Amino acid sequence: MLLLKLFFAFIQVGLFSVGGGYAAIPLIQEQIVNIYGLMTLEEFSDLITVAEMTPGPISINSATFVGMRIAGVPGALLCTLGCILPSFCICLTLAHFYYKYRTVKGVQVVLGSLRPAVVALIGSAGTSILVLGLFQSGLKEIVLENIRVVELGIFAVSLFLLRKFKCSAITIILGSGVAGTLIYVLLGAV
Repeated sequence: MLLLKLFFAFIQVGLFSVGGGYAAIPLIQEQIVNIYGLMTLEEFSDLITVAEMTPGPISINSATFVGMRIAGVPGALLCTLGCILPSFCICLTLAHFYYKYRTVKGVQVVLGSLRPAVVALIGSAGTSILVLGLFQSGLKEIVLENIRVVELGIFAVSLFLLRKFKCSAITIILGSGVAGTLIYVLLGAV
């Protein structure tokens, strides 16, 4: 029953995550954390962090990691298949119709109207991860006195380096990991 539940949860994620991997994160969170309660928000945040660092599409990595965490190898396979199957079928169908009707103005209007929704989904996922990363875990409210100063500093420096110097994401991820580890070792918090 759990495997079937996971499969159908990720079919819904695959079906409604218009806009790619990051747009799928709030949908996965809704299914796994909020609806089925199979993970806590903190566990989910950790899982997303690992999925982002792993090569490949984040939605598929997330599906695989969630399935593995909850139901082992069969769960990983079914979650991944559930996440991929709708996209595969939809892409085949849309590719056929897009190729045939790509010059029709209505097609361009529909595609243009989906863009703001995709931006909102990505913004929602980013905000959730930002709040989990910067504020003490398990808190229901965002209170400035509960902010994690080290994480805020790493976030600010990373954002500055990304925007000002266009550093690679790999350099930022590795540098943040090293900086965070060094800071916490020096503070004696590890």
